[in-house]
Amino acid sequence: MGNVSRMSSPRRTNRGPAAAAENRVALLVAAKAAFAEHGLNVPLNLIARTAGVGQGSLYRHFPNREAIILAVFEENLGRLESMVAKVDSTLDELLAEIFDQIVEVAVLFDLFRLPDSSDPRLVDIIGRLHALLDEKLADDTRRGSVRRGVTAEEIFLAVGMLGALLNKTPERERPSVAAKCRGLLLHALCD
Repeated sequence: MGNVSRMSSPRRTNRGPAAAAENRVALLVAAKAAFAEHGLNVPLNLIARTAGVGQGSLYRHFPNREAIILAVFEENLGRLESMVAKVDSTLDELLAEIFDQIVEVAVLFDLFRLPDSSDPRLVDIIGRLHALLDEKLADDTRRGSVRRGVTAEEIFLAVGMLGALLNKTPERERPSVAAKCRGLLLHALCD
């Protein structure tokens, strides 16, 4: 019998727990891209494959779909909280970042439109975002060009409307459509 040589693909080294943080980051990046392209019902195995990890790793970090959706939202909220923590940040800057995030992953902002969520994690995230907006609205020096009398509820409504529109907009057109909508919404909210 002849010698049969096997071609094998390079094996990925299993680094075990040492890779956990990197795997989580890779999963979040892959989830954000997958949600933007395919919506919230994207197959989770696609997220794992895109991240370069196995499904076991995905489920160790995120036991279900809701957990990874909320983790992506949580990461976005962390960016907003960091921005608001800067002493000189304004509501204009916060709104610009929120609008940019909607363009990235419009489907996440459908969560704003859920009438009554029983998931305490979502309630917490929405409450934290509400607090960020209230903090800026209450301080005349940090409200930027947003006119007095605008409420966090009105901003949530504007964000939800933009998210709903962008969910129906082809991905390649989202930046231009978002820019036009941003102008309209800011005209309505600002002096």
